[in-house]
Amino acid sequence: MGFLARFFSSYSESFTAAMLAWPFASFALTLPILALLYHRDGRIRLLSAAGAYLSVLYLLGLVCFTLYPLPEGDSGPGITYGLDPIWNPLHFVDDIAADGMPAVAQLVANVALFVPFGFIANRGLRLGMPASVALGFLASLCIEIAQLTGLFGIYPYAYRTFETTDLATNTLGALCGWMLARASLRVLPDSGRLASATVTSSPGIVRRSVAFCIDMTLAAIASAIAGSGLLFLFYALGGSLASAASLPALAFLGTAAVLVVEVAVPWAHGGQTPGGAFVRMTCETCERQGARRAAFYAVRTFVILCAVGLPGIEPRLTLVPLVCLAFYLFKRQMPYDLI
Repeated sequence: MGFLARFFSSYSESFTAAMLAWPFASFALTLPILALLYHRDGRIRLLSAAGAYLSVLYLLGLVCFTLYPLPEGDSGPGITYGLDPIWNPLHFVDDIAADGMPAVAQLVANVALFVPFGFIANRGLRLGMPASVALGFLASLCIEIAQLTGLFGIYPYAYRTFETTDLATNTLGALCGWMLARASLRVLPDSGRLASATVTSSPGIVRRSVAFCIDMTLAAIASAIAGSGLLFLFYALGGSLASAASLPALAFLGTAAVLVVEVAVPWAHGGQTPGGAFVRMTCETCERQGARRAAFYAVRTFVILCAVGLPGIEPRLTLVPLVCLAFYLFKRQMPYDLI
């Protein structure tokens, strides 16, 4: 079984690279992970969070195992010459006839490599079989194209072999993983699948923060698009870009976007901002009517504007959100929730 030891040892460097990148990737993806878990389950469960971060490790491993190590030096595959693609999907038959068990091990490994992918697609993303298999095929195709094109043109030549057999075995692995996940539901039911899509009116600070980040991202994108359109219009009418950049309207686009996301949208949708709707929460912790509701939104909006530091806000007022957070630590409510 010496070939197995050699086979696995050949991937030790790739595994090390994935492990080293895992903490950084996990930190960078914390916000999307929390948002998806809140959206999917309506709460953060320890097992779900652990599964999400292990999925990040798997995806890093998938990339490293298939694309790493990268070419280095002054000569070699990818630098001075490329590896020819193998278009024949039955080429593995010739490999087995020539190499025996090592070729079989490689074939099985290509299937096994994508079994976790199909499992994650079912249990994590809750995709059906056709979508999971299609996603597995697309992921495999993306990897193979990266190998064929020298990592999308970064290297002048292909440094790994593009094989149509890999597309088939990887897709088969995704299918097997999906079926394994489906079978596991009988032993380990996913309680989140049975949970109703309830909206909480008493969100914790983590859920509030995730919703806020989503809202501010949307507001930033909207203001950037509107600002670009305004600059283009001004330039098309004969103005210069230098003078267009100083237009007073540009300074208020960010404020307008925040007001739309944090006031207009939740006012019309029962307290749900776009981010709040995604993570299943409403900012209105109790039912309010008339002047009381208007006062709630006025104070809440003031705190948000202080937090994002938009034009017209005194620098010292940026301390207001910190005071509100300190208040939350003791009361488990924001000050404006008491209105």
